[in-house]
Amino acid sequence: QRQVAKIYKDRMQMIEGEILIDWGCAEALAYATLINSGHPVRLTGQDVGRGTFSHRHAVLHSQKDGAVYVPLQNIAEGQPVFDIYDSLLSEMAVLGFEYGYASTSPKSLVIWEAQFGDFANNAQVVIDQFITSGEHKWSRLCGLTMFLPHGYEGQGPEHSSARLERFLQLSAEHNIQVCLPTTPAQVFHMLRRQIIRPLRKPLIVMTAKSLLRHKHVISSLEELADGTFQTILPEVEALNPEKVKRVILCSGKIYYELLNQRQEDGRDDVAILRVEQIYPFPEDDLAEALSAYPNLNELTWVQEEPLNQGVWYNCNHHMRNVIDVLKNDVELTKVAREASASPAVGHMSLHQQQQQKVITDALRS
Repeated sequence: QRQVAKIYKDRMQMIEGEILIDWGCAEALAYATLINSGHPVRLTGQDVGRGTFSHRHAVLHSQKDGAVYVPLQNIAEGQPVFDIYDSLLSEMAVLGFEYGYASTSPKSLVIWEAQFGDFANNAQVVIDQFITSGEHKWSRLCGLTMFLPHGYEGQGPEHSSARLERFLQLSAEHNIQVCLPTTPAQVFHMLRRQIIRPLRKPLIVMTAKSLLRHKHVISSLEELADGTFQTILPEVEALNPEKVKRVILCSGKIYYELLNQRQEDGRDDVAILRVEQIYPFPEDDLAEALSAYPNLNELTWVQEEPLNQGVWYNCNHHMRNVIDVLKNDVELTKVAREASASPAVGHMSLHQQQQQKVITDALRS
């Protein structure tokens, strides 16, 4: 109870502008602003009220009398509904129902969240037969959003990967959107974009785990109020563009590990850009971001997934297209874990060795 009280106390300070906004607060503000604009919000999954990693706490339970209070259901009198249900342990059944709900309720933000992204494979038939191909087969639009916690943190092969590569292999003809937001502001704008713009496409989000409380994963109120979702996030430090010879591209939490290592190494000749939307791949935005570096001679894609998984095999042709547009003699390279039949190893010590090797190889001199 003290933990929940602290979360809400902190959120009040965030809303007042006293401290910067974290992931959970940005997510809640996205729902609140959509509800305030007349859009219902629906969230289902096995542990969505609390959130698997205790970041959400959208449903409050009294330890004294068992009463339940949902703040987002009490924004204003006569507001649109905010439905949030901890669902049964059947990913296929629940995701199938939510696909149908989202298809028939296009003005609602409908989200299904996997407890871990790995568990989405229990609903693969719904993803294959309906979510990624339904529009092409039946001309039926659907704006369903899927939250799939993803990231290599030493929790083993069943709790590390949402199988990003499978969604990318299913991507074509602008059928879905695949995003890996890395800041609270990006989460806020991504969720609002999903329902406000006059377009309904399934949104697949590789959501955070460790980033939910990372000290650097914060945004200001101004970034939420004035910004928009950015498919490419540029270099955050004031590097001299003339000195930059290599640019690292990455997505997800590995960005913060690369940034930390670069700071420790004191490097100022390597820029790090984040690709926040993997599909449709933002070739034009990437080309614009890279054009800031006139002496660029190497573009390196870095991923923490094994080489046969993750982004590289499905998207490196987009990166090559960008290099061709720039008409520079730029070499395209990649850094990843070695190809593997399993998504991740089962021992923390081996995970840490592999992760450090990826970081070290990416920032080689």
